[in-house]
Amino acid sequence: MSFGNADAAIIGLGKLGASMLAGMASRGLKVIGVDVSQKVVEAVNQGKAPVQETDLEITIQRHRKNLRATTDYVEAISATPVSFVIVPTPSDERGAFSLKYAAQCFDAIGSALKIKDGYHVVVLTSTVLPGSTRYGLLPILEKASGKKCGKDFGLCYNPEFIALGSVIKNFLNPDFYLLGEYDTHSGDVLASVHNRVSANKAPIKRMSIENAELAKIAVNSYVTLKISYANMLADICDRIPCGNIDVVSDAIGTDSRIGRKYLSGGLGFGGPCFPRDNAALAFFGEKLGADISILRNNEAYNKSGSARILEKLKDKIPLSGNVAVLGLAYKPFSHVVEESAGIFFCRALRDAGYNVSAYDPLAMTEAKKVLGNDYCFALSIEECIKDADIIFVSTPDPAFVNLQVKAPRGINREKIYIVDFWRCLNISAEESVDIVYIPFGRCIETEAAEQSVSKLWGGGG
Repeated sequence: MSFGNADAAIIGLGKLGASMLAGMASRGLKVIGVDVSQKVVEAVNQGKAPVQETDLEITIQRHRKNLRATTDYVEAISATPVSFVIVPTPSDERGAFSLKYAAQCFDAIGSALKIKDGYHVVVLTSTVLPGSTRYGLLPILEKASGKKCGKDFGLCYNPEFIALGSVIKNFLNPDFYLLGEYDTHSGDVLASVHNRVSANKAPIKRMSIENAELAKIAVNSYVTLKISYANMLADICDRIPCGNIDVVSDAIGTDSRIGRKYLSGGLGFGGPCFPRDNAALAFFGEKLGADISILRNNEAYNKSGSARILEKLKDKIPLSGNVAVLGLAYKPFSHVVEESAGIFFCRALRDAGYNVSAYDPLAMTEAKKVLGNDYCFALSIEECIKDADIIFVSTPDPAFVNLQVKAPRGINREKIYIVDFWRCLNISAEESVDIVYIPFGRCIETEAAEQSVSKLWGGGG
């Protein structure tokens, strides 16, 4: 399949790159995808999704006339005025982001620019630390092409703010576009693309490349601080009479200075972005001599979550008891288990000597790879909780909402405890004398809470 000149090239057809390809095509742009994998290229050209992502395959199929894929950089660069680079920038041993794959890509783009007539803007979308684009990658472009940035070609840094499972929706309807530009001409070319792609007329924030690099990583790092703060509030709500994290969060989230998103209170933050971005910003600031203690403390607080919760609940779990963990992905509707709170919790339980049974609607295959053979991986919710003394619901997956728990039988199972970290189940604390429902972030031990709080103010003896 071929069409002449196109509007943009997308280099790297992973979850974000393939979704950008499909999203742009859905808005009427002619787009060429580039990937080193022939298998990925063939999948796209056959109308198939090369990776798993919500609505990706159906979007590719609907808009096949506007997209195609190739392994040839020269073909893609020569036919387009702008190319977006979305390749992995994995964390290295320092906590920084490696430019290994980006450097290889920029070298290939530079070689293609060398034989191209006309101006072309190269846009880095992958997450990097400040200075990476200008001082780490631009020299590679200029050396490989024999041309000068600003005169012969343009350069921008333009990350996306997306969540796995809703990448296409997020891409087409962003809160804003973050545009770091080498010069005004480069930025104008990129802005013209965004104005065509945006389905919600999102504003474009234009700035220097370094400011954009910092702003991108700062957003994710700030969100992790907000999550940890909400988790701390949930812990406090457990300990005050009538405490309810949802009531508190709804109130303070109404304040425009705070906002309700990521303020629910539950388990710690995880996934492929939040933990590593927080660590990378801490590394960068520390190397520059900035005080980044707030970032290090946040990282430590998040990692200690499983231990804190187990200490709090140790009296409710029989020694060497059976524990069920529902939710292994880092969030609902995902198969990704990277830095998952559910995975960390399984390990903490196993290390404490408990028998762990685990289940997730989508993430079982990936969880088995990470956890190994010391766990029971159930085939269903029912199998997972069958012999459990305590059930932990670690993600607010709709599959768990109507959890059906049978009353315990036998002398060793007088009660079943259900700990709902996200308060998502259709269960009340008074539903059964055989079931103790513990919605994390809501006080259920009122008498003890009253005694603790009253002592602070002269009451309670």
